[in-house]
Amino acid sequence: MRPIRFLLIPLVLLLGACASTPSNTANVCSMFEERSSWFKAARKAQDRWDIPVPVSMAFIERESGFRARAKPPRTRILWIIPGPRPSNAFGYAQALDSTWSDYKDASGNWFARRSNFADAVDFVAWYNHMSVRQNGIPPSDAYSLYLAYHEGNGGYRRGTYAGKEWLLSAARNVQSNASRYETQLQTCESRLGRSWLRRLLF
Repeated sequence: MRPIRFLLIPLVLLLGACASTPSNTANVCSMFEERSSWFKAARKAQDRWDIPVPVSMAFIERESGFRARAKPPRTRILWIIPGPRPSNAFGYAQALDSTWSDYKDASGNWFARRSNFADAVDFVAWYNHMSVRQNGIPPSDAYSLYLAYHEGNGGYRRGTYAGKEWLLSAARNVQSNASRYETQLQTCESRLGRSWLRRLLF
């Protein structure tokens, strides 16, 4: 039993490292340098759904802070006792159970998991692609896309976000982060696209 235990320790440490957040979530180049698989997944989602990488990354930053198993904070009963969570949102993209099920059906990604970054970034790009098609929002308009993401495309058309200053502020934050990520990505995208050997040599 002892050899098996020693083999399990590095595996647990590896899984823990994979689930941890990147060290600098304010810089998309730093994140992609640290997690090269994230860059590949984000680029793949962009190619599939025509949503810019910086927009998808800004959504995930806002929704979960790049935490794989994020959940909404519990409500409080009498300001002290932990109550139920306000929704079943979960994972990098804070996707609801029902919307995640719709995504799996529409994308054919049957085994997708909300705690998997590649699946989550594809989900975000898929949902925003729907918002582009249904509401005519430009793919780079992270502000409007976030309002549709939060309120649903039907709610966006009805303007249910109006008067929700906290939501409008959040959408402005997403747009700001997307713009910053876009500027950063322009300085490192060509390097990130190289193989690890070429990046080492050049």
